[in-house]
Amino acid sequence: MQVVLIILCALAAVGLPLYLLHKREERKAGGELPITPPEQQCCGLHLTCEKDSLLASVSEKIEYYDDEELDAYKGRGEEEYTENEIEQFRDVLLTMQAEDIAGWARSLQLRGIELPAIVREELLMIVAEARASRAIKE
Repeated sequence: MQVVLIILCALAAVGLPLYLLHKREERKAGGELPITPPEQQCCGLHLTCEKDSLLASVSEKIEYYDDEELDAYKGRGEEEYTENEIEQFRDVLLTMQAEDIAGWARSLQLRGIELPAIVREELLMIVAEARASRAIKE
């Protein structure tokens, strides 16, 4: 019983100052803790990097990649595209630089545009190849 009390006291003694420090920093930042810019978030120690993760929304800012015409497809399902519309997505994808593809995918997610299924598979393959080649270089 005494051991449990000692552990609880130690946790409170360490946890309370850390909590108060966190709250002070949060107030200084105007309610939000500062966010590290995306280019500084990838430490290279993990299998996936938040910098090019397609699932993590690193930024809520929508960035356009000369693809404003794709906004017309907002709200469409991945299986609802015609062949010509799929080619439009594919053209944008294939004219991008490899380092911009993950950001483009995040931008589409934030804009509510779902990629056609076949183009999404191509995008994932390109990103996987880029990660593999980057791993080989390192």
